[in-house]
Amino acid sequence: MITTTPTERSSVLGIIGDYIALTKPRVMSLLLLTATTGMFAAERGVPSASLIAYVLIGGALASGGASALNMWFEEDLDRRMGRTKARPVAQRKMNSRNAFIFGVSLNIASFTLLWLTTNLLAAVLAMTGTVLYFGLYTVWLKRNTVHNIVIGGAAGAIPPLVGYAAVSGTLTLSAWYLFAIIFFWTPPHFWALALMIKKDYSRAGIPMLPVIHGDEQTKIQILLYSVLTAMLSVLYTVADDSLGYIYLIGSAILGIGLIYYAARLYAGAPRGFAWGLYKFSLLYLAALFTLVMVDSSVG
Repeated sequence: MITTTPTERSSVLGIIGDYIALTKPRVMSLLLLTATTGMFAAERGVPSASLIAYVLIGGALASGGASALNMWFEEDLDRRMGRTKARPVAQRKMNSRNAFIFGVSLNIASFTLLWLTTNLLAAVLAMTGTVLYFGLYTVWLKRNTVHNIVIGGAAGAIPPLVGYAAVSGTLTLSAWYLFAIIFFWTPPHFWALALMIKKDYSRAGIPMLPVIHGDEQTKIQILLYSVLTAMLSVLYTVADDSLGYIYLIGSAILGIGLIYYAARLYAGAPRGFAWGLYKFSLLYLAALFTLVMVDSSVG
Protein backbone atom coordinates (compact mmCIF):
# COMPACT_ATOMS: atom_id res chain seq x y z
CA MET A 1 0.00 0.00 0.00
CA ILE A 2 1.37 3.38 -1.04
CA THR A 3 1.03 6.15 1.53
CA THR A 4 1.74 9.85 1.25
CA THR A 5 2.71 12.34 3.90
CA PRO A 6 0.63 15.49 4.55
CA THR A 7 3.38 17.54 2.92
CA GLU A 8 3.31 15.40 -0.21
CA ARG A 9 -0.48 15.55 -0.39
CA SER A 10 -0.34 19.31 0.05
CA SER A 11 2.20 19.55 -2.76
CA VAL A 12 0.07 17.45 -5.11
CA LEU A 13 -3.04 19.49 -4.32
CA GLY A 14 -1.04 22.67 -4.88
CA ILE A 15 0.05 21.50 -8.34
CA ILE A 16 -3.52 20.55 -9.24
CA GLY A 17 -4.70 23.94 -7.98
CA ASP A 18 -2.15 25.71 -10.18
CA TYR A 19 -3.32 23.86 -13.27
CA ILE A 20 -6.93 24.67 -12.45
CA ALA A 21 -5.98 28.33 -11.99
CA LEU A 22 -4.47 28.30 -15.49
CA THR A 23 -7.94 27.69 -16.93
CA LYS A 24 -9.54 30.80 -15.29
CA PRO A 25 -12.59 28.93 -13.93
CA ARG A 26 -14.66 32.06 -13.23
CA VAL A 27 -14.30 33.30 -16.80
CA MET A 28 -14.98 29.80 -18.10
CA SER A 29 -18.28 29.51 -16.23
CA LEU A 30 -19.81 32.45 -18.08
CA LEU A 31 -18.52 31.20 -21.43
CA LEU A 32 -20.07 27.78 -20.82
CA LEU A 33 -23.39 29.39 -19.91
CA THR A 34 -23.45 31.23 -23.24
CA ALA A 35 -22.52 28.04 -25.11
CA THR A 36 -25.41 26.23 -23.43
CA THR A 37 -27.72 29.08 -24.43
CA GLY A 38 -26.70 28.61 -28.04
CA MET A 39 -27.76 24.97 -27.76
CA PHE A 40 -31.17 25.87 -26.35
CA ALA A 41 -31.69 28.48 -29.07
CA ALA A 42 -30.86 25.99 -31.82
CA GLU A 43 -32.99 23.23 -30.27
CA ARG A 44 -35.86 25.65 -29.49
CA GLY A 45 -36.14 23.67 -26.31
CA VAL A 46 -33.99 21.47 -24.11
CA PRO A 47 -31.13 19.63 -25.89
CA SER A 48 -30.24 16.08 -24.92
CA ALA A 49 -28.22 15.68 -21.72
CA SER A 50 -25.43 13.89 -23.57
CA LEU A 51 -25.05 16.68 -26.12
CA ILE A 52 -25.00 19.30 -23.38
CA ALA A 53 -22.28 17.32 -21.60
CA TYR A 54 -20.13 17.01 -24.73
CA VAL A 55 -20.36 20.74 -25.48
CA LEU A 56 -19.65 21.74 -21.89
CA ILE A 57 -16.61 19.46 -21.67
CA GLY A 58 -15.33 20.47 -25.09
CA GLY A 59 -15.97 24.14 -24.36
CA ALA A 60 -14.24 23.91 -20.99
CA LEU A 61 -11.19 22.34 -22.63
CA ALA A 62 -11.00 25.04 -25.30
CA SER A 63 -11.57 27.89 -22.84
CA GLY A 64 -9.07 26.48 -20.36
CA GLY A 65 -6.52 25.90 -23.08
CA ALA A 66 -6.83 29.46 -24.39
CA SER A 67 -6.46 30.84 -20.86
CA ALA A 68 -3.35 28.73 -20.23
CA LEU A 69 -1.76 30.02 -23.44
CA ASN A 70 -2.67 33.55 -22.38
CA MET A 71 -0.87 33.14 -19.04
CA TRP A 72 2.12 31.56 -20.76
CA PHE A 73 2.49 34.47 -23.17
CA GLU A 74 1.71 37.24 -20.67
CA GLU A 75 3.98 36.14 -17.84
CA ASP A 76 5.76 39.52 -17.85
CA LEU A 77 2.54 41.57 -17.94
CA ASP A 78 0.85 39.48 -15.27
CA ARG A 79 3.76 40.02 -12.92
CA ARG A 80 3.42 43.82 -13.21
CA MET A 81 -0.32 43.99 -12.50
CA GLY A 82 -1.93 43.64 -9.08
CA ARG A 83 -4.95 41.84 -10.54
CA THR A 84 -2.85 39.12 -12.16
CA LYS A 85 0.42 38.88 -10.24
CA ALA A 86 -0.84 35.88 -8.25
CA ARG A 87 -1.28 33.73 -11.33
CA PRO A 88 0.83 30.54 -11.20
CA VAL A 89 3.16 31.32 -14.13
CA ALA A 90 3.66 34.93 -13.00
CA GLN A 91 4.56 33.68 -9.52
CA ARG A 92 6.91 31.11 -11.05
CA LYS A 93 5.02 28.35 -9.26
CA MET A 94 4.70 26.71 -12.68
CA ASN A 95 7.17 26.42 -15.52
CA SER A 96 5.96 28.51 -18.49
CA ARG A 97 6.74 25.64 -20.87
CA ASN A 98 4.38 23.40 -18.92
CA ALA A 99 1.66 26.04 -19.19
CA PHE A 100 2.17 26.16 -22.96
CA ILE A 101 2.04 22.37 -23.33
CA PHE A 102 -1.03 22.23 -21.11
CA GLY A 103 -2.79 24.91 -23.18
CA VAL A 104 -2.03 23.23 -26.51
CA SER A 105 -3.05 19.80 -25.17
CA LEU A 106 -6.40 21.09 -23.91
CA ASN A 107 -7.18 22.60 -27.29
CA ILE A 108 -6.29 19.42 -29.15
CA ALA A 109 -8.52 17.47 -26.76
CA SER A 110 -11.35 19.98 -27.25
CA PHE A 111 -11.20 19.81 -31.05
CA THR A 112 -11.08 16.01 -31.03
CA LEU A 113 -13.94 15.60 -28.58
CA LEU A 114 -16.26 18.09 -30.29
CA TRP A 115 -15.54 16.66 -33.75
CA LEU A 116 -16.21 13.10 -32.64
CA THR A 117 -19.30 13.81 -30.52
CA THR A 118 -20.95 16.78 -32.30
CA ASN A 119 -19.69 17.96 -35.68
CA LEU A 120 -16.74 19.54 -37.45
CA LEU A 121 -18.27 23.04 -37.48
CA ALA A 122 -18.59 23.13 -33.69
CA ALA A 123 -15.01 21.89 -33.30
CA VAL A 124 -13.64 24.47 -35.75
CA LEU A 125 -15.57 27.27 -34.03
CA ALA A 126 -14.12 26.28 -30.65
CA MET A 127 -10.63 26.51 -32.10
CA THR A 128 -11.54 29.83 -33.72
CA GLY A 129 -12.30 31.14 -30.25
CA THR A 130 -8.82 30.15 -29.10
CA VAL A 131 -7.19 31.71 -32.15
CA LEU A 132 -9.09 34.97 -31.65
CA TYR A 133 -8.39 35.16 -27.92
CA PHE A 134 -4.77 34.08 -27.98
CA GLY A 135 -3.55 34.88 -31.47
CA LEU A 136 -5.50 38.08 -32.13
CA TYR A 137 -6.19 39.61 -28.71
CA THR A 138 -3.34 38.40 -26.47
CA VAL A 139 -0.45 38.41 -28.93
CA TRP A 140 -1.33 41.41 -31.07
CA LEU A 141 -4.19 43.68 -30.00
CA LYS A 142 -3.78 43.95 -26.24
CA ARG A 143 -0.35 45.60 -26.30
CA ASN A 144 -0.74 47.61 -29.50
CA THR A 145 -4.11 49.33 -29.83
CA VAL A 146 -6.72 51.10 -27.76
CA HIS A 147 -9.30 49.07 -29.70
CA ASN A 148 -7.97 45.86 -28.16
CA ILE A 149 -11.04 44.93 -26.16
CA VAL A 150 -13.48 46.00 -28.90
CA ILE A 151 -12.04 43.79 -31.64
CA GLY A 152 -10.86 41.15 -29.18
CA GLY A 153 -14.40 40.85 -27.85
CA ALA A 154 -15.16 38.56 -30.78
CA ALA A 155 -13.31 35.77 -28.96
CA GLY A 156 -15.68 35.79 -26.01
CA ALA A 157 -18.67 35.85 -28.36
CA ILE A 158 -17.79 32.52 -30.00
CA PRO A 159 -19.19 30.04 -27.40
CA PRO A 160 -22.90 30.48 -28.31
CA LEU A 161 -21.94 29.76 -31.92
CA VAL A 162 -20.26 26.53 -30.79
CA GLY A 163 -23.38 25.47 -28.90
CA TYR A 164 -25.69 26.41 -31.76
CA ALA A 165 -23.58 24.57 -34.33
CA ALA A 166 -23.33 21.48 -32.12
CA VAL A 167 -27.12 21.12 -32.26
CA SER A 168 -27.97 22.30 -35.76
CA GLY A 169 -24.76 21.84 -37.74
CA THR A 170 -25.17 25.36 -39.11
CA LEU A 171 -25.37 29.01 -38.02
CA THR A 172 -28.50 31.09 -38.51
CA LEU A 173 -29.38 34.73 -37.79
CA SER A 174 -30.35 33.74 -34.25
CA ALA A 175 -26.86 32.36 -33.59
CA TRP A 176 -25.14 35.45 -34.96
CA TYR A 177 -27.44 37.64 -32.91
CA LEU A 178 -26.21 35.95 -29.72
CA PHE A 179 -22.68 36.58 -30.96
CA ALA A 180 -23.48 40.28 -31.52
CA ILE A 181 -24.97 40.75 -28.05
CA ILE A 182 -21.79 39.49 -26.37
CA PHE A 183 -19.58 41.39 -28.81
CA PHE A 184 -21.17 44.74 -27.94
CA TRP A 185 -21.53 43.88 -24.24
CA THR A 186 -17.79 43.23 -23.87
CA PRO A 187 -16.42 46.82 -24.14
CA PRO A 188 -18.52 48.41 -21.37
CA HIS A 189 -17.92 45.36 -19.18
CA PHE A 190 -14.13 45.54 -19.47
CA TRP A 191 -13.85 49.34 -19.62
CA ALA A 192 -15.65 49.52 -16.26
CA LEU A 193 -12.92 47.26 -14.88
CA ALA A 194 -10.26 49.31 -16.66
CA LEU A 195 -11.45 52.46 -14.91
CA MET A 196 -10.93 50.72 -11.58
CA ILE A 197 -7.42 49.45 -12.34
CA LYS A 198 -6.26 52.20 -14.67
CA LYS A 199 -2.91 52.55 -12.86
CA ASP A 200 -2.27 48.84 -13.26
CA TYR A 201 -2.79 49.01 -17.01
CA SER A 202 -0.67 52.14 -17.28
CA ARG A 203 2.18 50.58 -15.31
CA ALA A 204 2.07 47.49 -17.52
CA GLY A 205 2.07 49.61 -20.70
CA ILE A 206 -1.29 48.31 -21.93
CA PRO A 207 -3.15 50.93 -24.05
CA MET A 208 -6.60 50.54 -22.51
CA LEU A 209 -9.10 53.28 -23.33
CA PRO A 210 -8.96 55.16 -19.98
CA VAL A 211 -5.15 55.14 -20.08
CA ILE A 212 -4.95 56.64 -23.58
CA HIS A 213 -8.07 58.83 -23.80
CA GLY A 214 -8.97 59.41 -20.16
CA ASP A 215 -11.89 58.65 -17.88
CA GLU A 216 -14.47 60.94 -19.48
CA GLN A 217 -14.10 59.51 -22.97
CA THR A 218 -14.24 56.02 -21.50
CA LYS A 219 -17.48 56.81 -19.68
CA ILE A 220 -19.05 58.15 -22.89
CA GLN A 221 -18.10 54.98 -24.75
CA ILE A 222 -19.41 52.81 -21.91
CA LEU A 223 -22.77 54.57 -22.09
CA LEU A 224 -23.01 54.31 -25.89
CA TYR A 225 -22.12 50.61 -25.94
CA SER A 226 -24.48 49.93 -23.04
CA VAL A 227 -27.41 51.54 -24.90
CA LEU A 228 -26.53 49.58 -28.04
CA THR A 229 -26.27 46.32 -26.09
CA ALA A 230 -29.63 46.87 -24.39
CA MET A 231 -31.33 47.66 -27.71
CA LEU A 232 -29.82 44.63 -29.46
CA SER A 233 -30.85 42.39 -26.59
CA VAL A 234 -34.51 43.43 -26.77
CA LEU A 235 -34.55 43.17 -30.56
CA TYR A 236 -33.35 39.56 -30.37
CA THR A 237 -37.03 38.59 -30.28
CA VAL A 238 -37.17 39.62 -33.95
CA ALA A 239 -34.36 37.23 -34.88
CA ASP A 240 -35.78 34.27 -32.93
CA ASP A 241 -39.54 33.80 -32.99
CA SER A 242 -39.36 31.09 -30.33
CA LEU A 243 -38.91 33.84 -27.75
CA GLY A 244 -41.94 35.48 -26.17
CA TYR A 245 -42.91 37.83 -23.39
CA ILE A 246 -40.69 36.20 -20.76
CA TYR A 247 -37.56 37.16 -22.66
CA LEU A 248 -38.94 40.46 -23.99
CA ILE A 249 -39.93 41.82 -20.57
CA GLY A 250 -36.87 40.42 -18.81
CA SER A 251 -34.42 41.78 -21.38
CA ALA A 252 -36.08 45.21 -21.23
CA ILE A 253 -35.73 45.35 -17.43
CA LEU A 254 -32.11 44.21 -17.59
CA GLY A 255 -31.39 46.75 -20.33
CA ILE A 256 -32.81 49.58 -18.23
CA GLY A 257 -30.56 48.49 -15.38
CA LEU A 258 -27.46 48.42 -17.59
CA ILE A 259 -28.19 51.87 -19.02
CA TYR A 260 -28.89 53.21 -15.51
CA TYR A 261 -25.47 52.13 -14.24
CA ALA A 262 -23.71 53.49 -17.33
CA ALA A 263 -25.62 56.79 -17.19
CA ARG A 264 -24.88 57.26 -13.49
CA LEU A 265 -21.20 56.68 -14.15
CA TYR A 266 -21.23 59.17 -17.02
CA ALA A 267 -23.17 61.75 -14.98
CA GLY A 268 -20.41 62.05 -12.44
CA ALA A 269 -20.68 59.15 -10.01
CA PRO A 270 -17.37 58.37 -8.27
CA ARG A 271 -14.97 56.11 -10.10
CA GLY A 272 -15.77 53.43 -7.54
CA PHE A 273 -19.25 53.24 -9.10
CA ALA A 274 -17.56 51.55 -12.05
CA TRP A 275 -17.18 48.48 -9.85
CA GLY A 276 -20.95 48.34 -9.48
CA LEU A 277 -21.34 48.56 -13.25
CA TYR A 278 -18.77 45.81 -13.74
CA LYS A 279 -20.59 43.45 -11.38
CA PHE A 280 -24.01 44.30 -12.82
CA SER A 281 -22.75 43.65 -16.36
CA LEU A 282 -21.85 40.10 -15.31
CA LEU A 283 -25.31 39.63 -13.85
CA TYR A 284 -26.83 41.19 -16.97
CA LEU A 285 -25.29 38.73 -19.40
CA ALA A 286 -25.89 35.69 -17.21
CA ALA A 287 -29.53 36.63 -16.60
CA LEU A 288 -30.16 37.57 -20.24
CA PHE A 289 -28.89 34.26 -21.58
CA THR A 290 -30.75 32.36 -18.89
CA LEU A 291 -33.93 34.08 -20.08
CA VAL A 292 -33.23 32.80 -23.60
CA MET A 293 -33.01 29.23 -22.30
CA VAL A 294 -36.14 29.54 -20.16
CA ASP A 295 -38.26 31.15 -22.88
CA SER A 296 -37.03 28.73 -25.56
CA SER A 297 -37.99 25.82 -23.32
CA VAL A 298 -41.40 27.21 -22.44
CA GLY A 299 -42.13 27.99 -26.07
